[in-house]
Amino acid sequence: MIRLLLSRLAQIAVTAAILSFCAFMLIALMPGDPIDLAIAGDPRLSAEDAARLRALHGLDQPMMARYLAWAGAVLEGRFGHSRLFAQPVAALLWPALLSSLELLGLALLLAAGLGITLGALAAVRPRTAPFVQGLALVAQAVPSFWLGILLIILFAVQLGWLPAGGEDGWQYLVLPVATLCFANLAAYARHAAAAFAAALQEPHIRTARAKGAGERRILLHHALPNAGVPLLTIAALDAGALVSGALITETIFARPGMGKLIYDAVMGNDFNLSLLALLVVAIVTMLATLAADLAQRWLDPRLA
Repeated sequence: MIRLLLSRLAQIAVTAAILSFCAFMLIALMPGDPIDLAIAGDPRLSAEDAARLRALHGLDQPMMARYLAWAGAVLEGRFGHSRLFAQPVAALLWPALLSSLELLGLALLLAAGLGITLGALAAVRPRTAPFVQGLALVAQAVPSFWLGILLIILFAVQLGWLPAGGEDGWQYLVLPVATLCFANLAAYARHAAAAFAAALQEPHIRTARAKGAGERRILLHHALPNAGVPLLTIAALDAGALVSGALITETIFARPGMGKLIYDAVMGNDFNLSLLALLVVAIVTMLATLAADLAQRWLDPRLA
Protein backbone atom coordinates (compact mmCIF):
# COMPACT_ATOMS: atom_id res chain seq x y z
CA MET A 1 0.00 0.00 0.00
CA ILE A 2 2.85 2.41 0.84
CA ARG A 3 4.53 1.67 -2.49
CA LEU A 4 1.23 2.35 -4.27
CA LEU A 5 0.80 5.60 -2.33
CA LEU A 6 4.30 6.83 -3.22
CA SER A 7 3.83 5.81 -6.85
CA ARG A 8 0.51 7.66 -7.12
CA LEU A 9 1.92 10.75 -5.40
CA ALA A 10 4.77 10.78 -7.92
CA GLN A 11 2.21 10.51 -10.76
CA ILE A 12 0.25 13.41 -9.27
CA ALA A 13 3.43 15.53 -9.07
CA VAL A 14 4.29 14.81 -12.73
CA THR A 15 0.71 15.44 -13.85
CA ALA A 16 0.60 18.70 -11.90
CA ALA A 17 3.86 19.84 -13.54
CA ILE A 18 2.54 19.07 -17.05
CA LEU A 19 -0.81 20.68 -16.25
CA SER A 20 0.86 23.80 -14.86
CA PHE A 21 2.92 24.16 -18.06
CA CYS A 22 -0.15 23.79 -20.32
CA ALA A 23 -2.22 26.16 -18.17
CA PHE A 24 0.64 28.70 -18.10
CA MET A 25 0.88 28.72 -21.88
CA LEU A 26 -2.88 28.94 -22.42
CA ILE A 27 -3.38 31.76 -19.91
CA ALA A 28 -0.32 33.64 -21.17
CA LEU A 29 -1.72 33.47 -24.72
CA MET A 30 -5.11 34.83 -23.67
CA PRO A 31 -5.97 38.26 -25.10
CA GLY A 32 -5.43 41.18 -22.73
CA ASP A 33 -1.85 42.05 -21.80
CA PRO A 34 -1.63 42.91 -18.06
CA ILE A 35 0.67 45.90 -18.72
CA ASP A 36 -1.72 47.24 -21.37
CA LEU A 37 -4.55 46.89 -18.83
CA ALA A 38 -2.46 48.75 -16.24
CA ILE A 39 -1.84 51.57 -18.73
CA ALA A 40 -5.54 51.67 -19.59
CA GLY A 41 -6.32 51.99 -15.86
CA ASP A 42 -3.80 54.81 -15.37
CA PRO A 43 -3.27 57.01 -18.45
CA ARG A 44 -0.36 58.80 -16.69
CA LEU A 45 1.88 55.76 -17.34
CA SER A 46 4.21 56.37 -20.27
CA ALA A 47 5.73 53.94 -22.77
CA GLU A 48 8.96 53.99 -20.72
CA ASP A 49 6.98 53.05 -17.61
CA ALA A 50 5.35 50.19 -19.53
CA ALA A 51 8.77 48.92 -20.64
CA ARG A 52 10.09 49.05 -17.07
CA LEU A 53 7.02 47.18 -15.80
CA ARG A 54 7.47 44.50 -18.46
CA ALA A 55 11.12 44.04 -17.46
CA LEU A 56 10.22 44.07 -13.74
CA HIS A 57 7.64 41.29 -14.15
CA GLY A 58 9.73 39.35 -16.68
CA LEU A 59 7.17 39.82 -19.45
CA ASP A 60 9.95 40.70 -21.91
CA GLN A 61 11.46 37.22 -21.50
CA PRO A 62 10.76 34.15 -23.71
CA MET A 63 7.76 32.08 -22.67
CA MET A 64 9.79 29.10 -21.41
CA ALA A 65 12.02 31.34 -19.28
CA ARG A 66 8.90 32.97 -17.79
CA TYR A 67 7.41 29.56 -16.98
CA LEU A 68 10.59 28.30 -15.31
CA ALA A 69 10.84 31.50 -13.26
CA TRP A 70 7.18 31.18 -12.21
CA ALA A 71 7.52 27.46 -11.34
CA GLY A 72 10.67 28.12 -9.31
CA ALA A 73 8.93 30.86 -7.34
CA VAL A 74 5.91 28.62 -6.63
CA LEU A 75 8.14 25.79 -5.43
CA GLU A 76 9.78 28.26 -3.03
CA GLY A 77 6.36 29.30 -1.70
CA ARG A 78 6.29 32.69 -3.44
CA PHE A 79 2.86 32.77 -5.07
CA GLY A 80 2.84 36.44 -6.00
CA HIS A 81 0.08 39.03 -5.76
CA SER A 82 -3.35 39.21 -7.31
CA ARG A 83 -3.65 42.15 -9.67
CA LEU A 84 -7.45 42.05 -9.43
CA PHE A 85 -7.81 41.96 -5.63
CA ALA A 86 -4.49 43.68 -4.72
CA GLN A 87 -3.73 40.96 -2.16
CA PRO A 88 -1.26 38.05 -1.88
CA VAL A 89 -2.58 35.07 -3.85
CA ALA A 90 -2.09 32.72 -0.87
CA ALA A 91 -4.39 34.90 1.27
CA LEU A 92 -7.14 34.50 -1.34
CA LEU A 93 -6.69 30.81 -2.10
CA TRP A 94 -6.94 29.34 1.40
CA PRO A 95 -10.37 30.77 2.44
CA ALA A 96 -11.79 30.00 -1.01
CA LEU A 97 -10.48 26.41 -0.85
CA LEU A 98 -12.04 25.86 2.60
CA SER A 99 -15.36 27.23 1.36
CA SER A 100 -15.31 24.91 -1.68
CA LEU A 101 -14.32 21.88 0.40
CA GLU A 102 -17.23 22.58 2.76
CA LEU A 103 -19.65 22.73 -0.16
CA LEU A 104 -18.18 19.69 -1.93
CA GLY A 105 -18.02 17.60 1.25
CA LEU A 106 -21.64 18.21 2.17
CA ALA A 107 -22.86 17.65 -1.39
CA LEU A 108 -20.83 14.44 -1.72
CA LEU A 109 -22.06 13.02 1.61
CA LEU A 110 -25.68 13.87 0.81
CA ALA A 111 -25.53 12.57 -2.76
CA ALA A 112 -23.80 9.34 -1.72
CA GLY A 113 -26.10 8.79 1.26
CA LEU A 114 -29.31 9.39 -0.68
CA GLY A 115 -28.06 7.55 -3.76
CA ILE A 116 -26.96 4.46 -1.84
CA THR A 117 -30.22 4.44 0.14
CA LEU A 118 -32.30 4.66 -3.04
CA GLY A 119 -30.16 2.00 -4.71
CA ALA A 120 -30.53 -0.37 -1.76
CA LEU A 121 -34.27 0.26 -1.72
CA ALA A 122 -34.52 -0.58 -5.42
CA ALA A 123 -32.54 -3.81 -4.89
CA VAL A 124 -34.52 -4.96 -1.84
CA ARG A 125 -37.94 -3.73 -3.04
CA PRO A 126 -38.05 -4.33 -6.81
CA ARG A 127 -41.38 -2.47 -7.07
CA THR A 128 -39.57 0.79 -6.23
CA ALA A 129 -36.94 0.24 -8.96
CA PRO A 130 -38.90 2.16 -11.69
CA PHE A 131 -39.24 5.18 -9.36
CA VAL A 132 -35.51 5.13 -8.54
CA GLN A 133 -34.58 4.75 -12.20
CA GLY A 134 -36.92 7.60 -13.17
CA LEU A 135 -35.48 9.87 -10.48
CA ALA A 136 -31.94 9.00 -11.60
CA LEU A 137 -32.81 9.82 -15.21
CA VAL A 138 -34.25 13.20 -14.21
CA ALA A 139 -31.21 13.99 -12.04
CA GLN A 140 -28.89 13.06 -14.91
CA ALA A 141 -30.82 15.06 -17.50
CA VAL A 142 -31.27 18.32 -15.58
CA PRO A 143 -28.27 20.70 -16.00
CA SER A 144 -26.95 21.96 -12.66
CA PHE A 145 -26.89 25.61 -13.76
CA TRP A 146 -30.58 25.41 -14.79
CA LEU A 147 -31.53 23.72 -11.51
CA GLY A 148 -29.59 26.33 -9.51
CA ILE A 149 -31.39 29.20 -11.24
CA LEU A 150 -34.75 27.45 -10.75
CA LEU A 151 -34.09 27.00 -7.01
CA ILE A 152 -33.11 30.67 -6.67
CA ILE A 153 -36.32 31.81 -8.39
CA LEU A 154 -38.50 29.48 -6.30
CA PHE A 155 -36.98 29.55 -2.80
CA ALA A 156 -35.21 32.95 -2.77
CA VAL A 157 -37.29 35.20 -5.05
CA GLN A 158 -40.84 33.79 -4.87
CA LEU A 159 -40.97 32.28 -1.36
CA GLY A 160 -38.15 34.24 0.29
CA TRP A 161 -37.19 31.28 2.49
CA LEU A 162 -33.49 31.14 1.64
CA PRO A 163 -30.82 33.62 0.45
CA ALA A 164 -29.98 33.62 -3.24
CA GLY A 165 -26.22 33.85 -2.67
CA GLY A 166 -23.37 34.62 -0.31
CA GLU A 167 -21.69 32.85 2.61
CA ASP A 168 -22.73 33.95 6.10
CA GLY A 169 -24.33 30.88 7.66
CA TRP A 170 -25.83 27.43 7.11
CA GLN A 171 -28.81 28.84 5.24
CA TYR A 172 -26.46 29.99 2.47
CA LEU A 173 -25.39 26.38 1.93
CA VAL A 174 -28.83 24.85 1.41
CA LEU A 175 -29.48 25.78 -2.22
CA PRO A 176 -25.88 25.21 -3.52
CA VAL A 177 -25.66 21.85 -1.75
CA ALA A 178 -29.09 20.80 -3.05
CA THR A 179 -28.06 21.74 -6.60
CA LEU A 180 -24.79 19.80 -6.47
CA CYS A 181 -26.35 16.85 -4.64
CA PHE A 182 -29.17 16.41 -7.16
CA ALA A 183 -26.73 16.63 -10.07
CA ASN A 184 -24.61 13.78 -8.64
CA LEU A 185 -27.42 11.66 -7.20
CA ALA A 186 -28.09 9.72 -10.40
CA ALA A 187 -24.73 7.96 -10.62
CA TYR A 188 -24.82 6.74 -7.02
CA ALA A 189 -28.46 5.55 -7.23
CA ARG A 190 -28.00 3.58 -10.46
CA HIS A 191 -24.71 1.95 -9.48
CA ALA A 192 -25.86 1.26 -5.91
CA ALA A 193 -28.95 -0.56 -7.22
CA ALA A 194 -26.80 -2.76 -9.47
CA ALA A 195 -24.14 -3.33 -6.78
CA PHE A 196 -26.66 -4.30 -4.09
CA ALA A 197 -28.58 -6.56 -6.51
CA ALA A 198 -25.34 -8.40 -7.32
CA ALA A 199 -24.20 -8.55 -3.68
CA LEU A 200 -27.54 -10.02 -2.54
CA GLN A 201 -26.98 -12.99 -4.89
CA GLU A 202 -23.70 -13.98 -3.22
CA PRO A 203 -23.58 -17.41 -1.50
CA HIS A 204 -22.73 -15.95 1.91
CA ILE A 205 -25.93 -13.87 1.78
CA ARG A 206 -27.99 -17.03 1.27
CA THR A 207 -26.10 -18.63 4.16
CA ALA A 208 -26.88 -15.66 6.40
CA ARG A 209 -30.55 -15.84 5.47
CA ALA A 210 -30.55 -19.61 6.18
CA LYS A 211 -29.17 -18.85 9.65
CA GLY A 212 -32.11 -16.53 10.26
CA ALA A 213 -30.40 -13.14 9.94
CA GLY A 214 -32.79 -10.22 9.41
CA GLU A 215 -32.92 -8.30 6.12
CA ARG A 216 -31.56 -5.12 7.72
CA ARG A 217 -28.54 -6.97 9.15
CA ILE A 218 -27.96 -8.74 5.84
CA LEU A 219 -28.12 -5.44 3.98
CA LEU A 220 -25.86 -3.46 6.31
CA HIS A 221 -23.37 -6.11 7.48
CA HIS A 222 -23.10 -8.45 4.49
CA ALA A 223 -24.23 -6.69 1.28
CA LEU A 224 -22.93 -3.16 1.96
CA PRO A 225 -19.20 -4.08 2.23
CA ASN A 226 -19.36 -5.88 -1.12
CA ALA A 227 -21.39 -3.10 -2.76
CA GLY A 228 -19.09 -0.44 -1.30
CA VAL A 229 -16.13 -1.34 -3.53
CA PRO A 230 -17.75 -0.42 -6.88
CA LEU A 231 -19.38 2.61 -5.25
CA LEU A 232 -15.95 3.90 -4.22
CA THR A 233 -14.92 3.55 -7.87
CA ILE A 234 -17.87 5.74 -8.80
CA ALA A 235 -16.84 8.23 -6.12
CA ALA A 236 -13.32 8.36 -7.56
CA LEU A 237 -14.59 8.85 -11.10
CA ASP A 238 -17.17 11.38 -9.92
CA ALA A 239 -14.64 13.60 -8.12
CA GLY A 240 -13.77 15.57 -11.25
CA ALA A 241 -17.41 16.04 -12.24
CA LEU A 242 -18.25 17.19 -8.71
CA VAL A 243 -15.48 19.80 -8.76
CA SER A 244 -16.52 21.13 -12.17
CA GLY A 245 -20.13 21.24 -10.96
CA ALA A 246 -19.00 23.20 -7.90
CA LEU A 247 -17.28 25.78 -10.14
CA ILE A 248 -20.59 26.45 -11.92
CA THR A 249 -22.69 26.31 -8.74
CA GLU A 250 -20.45 28.75 -6.85
CA THR A 251 -20.65 31.21 -9.72
CA ILE A 252 -24.46 30.98 -9.86
CA PHE A 253 -24.88 31.42 -6.09
CA ALA A 254 -22.07 34.03 -5.78
CA ARG A 255 -20.42 31.82 -3.18
CA PRO A 256 -16.77 32.90 -2.59
CA GLY A 257 -15.18 29.51 -3.26
CA MET A 258 -12.60 28.35 -5.78
CA GLY A 259 -15.14 28.35 -8.63
CA LYS A 260 -16.10 31.98 -8.09
CA LEU A 261 -12.44 32.89 -7.60
CA ILE A 262 -11.39 31.24 -10.87
CA TYR A 263 -14.26 32.91 -12.74
CA ASP A 264 -13.35 36.36 -11.39
CA ALA A 265 -9.61 35.81 -12.02
CA VAL A 266 -10.09 34.65 -15.62
CA MET A 267 -12.58 37.40 -16.44
CA GLY A 268 -10.29 39.99 -14.81
CA ASN A 269 -7.20 38.66 -16.60
CA ASP A 270 -5.48 38.04 -13.26
CA PHE A 271 -2.62 35.76 -14.35
CA ASN A 272 -1.17 34.71 -10.97
CA LEU A 273 -4.52 34.06 -9.33
CA SER A 274 -6.19 32.17 -12.19
CA LEU A 275 -3.16 29.93 -12.80
CA LEU A 276 -2.64 28.96 -9.15
CA ALA A 277 -6.37 28.51 -8.50
CA LEU A 278 -6.66 26.14 -11.47
CA LEU A 279 -3.61 24.21 -10.29
CA VAL A 280 -4.96 23.91 -6.72
CA VAL A 281 -8.33 22.61 -7.98
CA ALA A 282 -6.59 20.03 -10.19
CA ILE A 283 -4.34 18.80 -7.34
CA VAL A 284 -7.23 18.56 -4.88
CA THR A 285 -9.24 16.56 -7.45
CA MET A 286 -6.33 14.14 -8.00
CA LEU A 287 -5.83 13.73 -4.23
CA ALA A 288 -9.55 12.99 -3.78
CA THR A 289 -9.33 10.34 -6.50
CA LEU A 290 -6.27 8.85 -4.79
CA ALA A 291 -8.08 8.74 -1.44
CA ALA A 292 -11.05 6.92 -3.00
CA ASP A 293 -8.68 4.48 -4.73
CA LEU A 294 -6.85 3.70 -1.48
CA ALA A 295 -10.14 3.23 0.38
CA GLN A 296 -11.29 0.86 -2.37
CA ARG A 297 -8.14 -1.26 -2.01
CA TRP A 298 -8.45 -1.21 1.78
CA LEU A 299 -11.99 -2.59 1.54
CA ASP A 300 -10.99 -5.24 -1.01
CA PRO A 301 -7.32 -6.32 -0.57
CA ARG A 302 -7.59 -8.44 -3.74
CA LEU A 303 -7.26 -5.20 -5.76
CA ALA A 304 -3.84 -4.42 -4.26
